[in-house]
Amino acid sequence: MNKQKLVNLCVLFGVAAVLVAADLLLKIWAADNMVGEPVRTLVPGVLGLTYLRNTGAAFGFLANADWGRWVLTIVKIVLMAGLLWYYNRLPLERRFWLIRIPIILIFAGGVGNLWDRVLLGYVRDMLVFLFVRFPVFNLADIFVVVGCFVGAFVMFFVVKDFPG
Repeated sequence: MNKQKLVNLCVLFGVAAVLVAADLLLKIWAADNMVGEPVRTLVPGVLGLTYLRNTGAAFGFLANADWGRWVLTIVKIVLMAGLLWYYNRLPLERRFWLIRIPIILIFAGGVGNLWDRVLLGYVRDMLVFLFVRFPVFNLADIFVVVGCFVGAFVMFFVVKDFPG
């Protein structure tokens, strides 16, 4: 592995570590302060804080299946390995950083939720939209969603000749 690829991987793991730490700190705070408490408003009419243990995947999928925890864990590990492989395969040209950034976000979100699922058996969710009925989510979920949207935008509209 050449020096630049090593630097790129260090950036991925360094930034991802900071994002995962932020996610885990918010989860710890919510678990310590929000269990059994009413929703606290963060942004009036927009965003609030609560606490929920999510044993399933998105929108509660597989929530009541004990085997679902391990299926979700295996799928997530495979997907994150694929992200690492693709990230490392990207050309070293500067313009491909626009693709690397969303990969880092998705990877960090995956690690944050995987951490909970493996160590606790559930994912801690605490953010809730106040203006619409929507499932409770966490910072890691935000990283994944933003990373997916930004990545799709970059791949379709900015760097059209990305390596497939």
